[in-house]
Amino acid sequence: MDTEPFKPTVLIVGAGLGGLTLGAILERAGVPYEIFEKASVLKPTGSAISLGPGVMPMLAQLGILDQIAAKGLILNKSYTVNEQMKLLVSLDYATGLVERFGWPSYVIARPALHHILLNLIPPEKVHLNKRVLSHVQTREGIFIRTSDKKTHQGHILVGADGGYSAVRQELYDQLDKRGELPEVDKKPMTYESVCLVGQTRPMSEDEYAHINDNCVTFTTAERTVCWMVVEMLNKETGKAHNTFRSTEWGPEASGAMCDEVRDFPIRKGMTMGYLIDRTPKEVICKVVLEEKLFQTWTSGRTVLMGDACHKMTPAAGLGARSAMNDAVVLANYINTLETNDIMEIERILKEYKDDRYEAGKDAVKVSSNMMRIIKHDFMGTVFRKLLHNAPRSIWHTIRAKSSACRPQISFLPLVEDRGTCRPLYQPSLEKTRPKDTVADSEIEPEKKYGGE
Repeated sequence: MDTEPFKPTVLIVGAGLGGLTLGAILERAGVPYEIFEKASVLKPTGSAISLGPGVMPMLAQLGILDQIAAKGLILNKSYTVNEQMKLLVSLDYATGLVERFGWPSYVIARPALHHILLNLIPPEKVHLNKRVLSHVQTREGIFIRTSDKKTHQGHILVGADGGYSAVRQELYDQLDKRGELPEVDKKPMTYESVCLVGQTRPMSEDEYAHINDNCVTFTTAERTVCWMVVEMLNKETGKAHNTFRSTEWGPEASGAMCDEVRDFPIRKGMTMGYLIDRTPKEVICKVVLEEKLFQTWTSGRTVLMGDACHKMTPAAGLGARSAMNDAVVLANYINTLETNDIMEIERILKEYKDDRYEAGKDAVKVSSNMMRIIKHDFMGTVFRKLLHNAPRSIWHTIRAKSSACRPQISFLPLVEDRGTCRPLYQPSLEKTRPKDTVADSEIEPEKKYGGE
């Protein structure tokens, strides 16, 4: 009697954008998986997300690009102004983007994107109110213990549970006890700012036009406004926030900050209070903007992705994109597993880390640099002037790496690349694509590296 080919069972911790993207891809691959989320109810909060060319091919492969376009708006320009509404920096996000990279950038509300991805996953595979307390690895599999005192078994554990990942903490504790954790991974994440984010209720045409005409916020196709206020911390305010930790984009510690920023001007005759009063309280949240590139992404059957292994500020709009790209590459490798052999699992998880580490490093660096736009110190002033007055080619160069990194799902029909700037070499595409479907043109040496 023929036996079914081996398919690893994947336990995904975290029902955020990265975890849902991984689940959606594994669903298409026929790989069994379960998603565990500590929240009792999925109420995604947050502001707007920028989705650039780096994730467009994958979204097209999943068949949801039309939904993204319907819910979002194409990002054309961004403006940074001071309290007197004086223009400090204007950045062009549209000119030449489609020609060079094949796709525009869309701005979409985080809850809307979360909902689109969630609809790709059968409801019975998402388990709520399941805080993961511990995990144990053996040669046969991995076992997780959740807050309801239940044990769940799989072959691979994925920590997609954010900057303060419980999976990472447990993994690092185990490695530290064995003397295998690098010193750099023992250090806490750094942060120098907190932010308040929210999304208004759908506005009337008059209210919406009043905001949209002045281009001071991210607006959506549903006549809502996504907004964010960032507070830079000095030594004293940093100490006050030192004990504050946010493990999810949830509505906590936001009331006091709302009161602090209500009178901040966003245009002549209008303040932040106008937006705050039109935003449901349950979707306003305050978060610390930590950043760190972790060195240890995987050990045994456990692997990290997204903020759990490369936490970055939202200044460059690369956090969600990076997590979704992680999901593509990780799913490509997992789909090739034909055995439960621990050495083979360790090999493919290491290949995933090797593929994505430099991209994660670049994203953290770019995000950190872009935070200088809002700093009130001397370097912030210099950076704004340089960025505002720099030739367009410099700005294009800054954006090139994130836009040229366009990984695709190897087991689905590939989307034709339409940009003049070739995509960066994607090792997982060459290594995991079914051999009988790989065209020579897909892996020619001259096409393995991005460039003009």
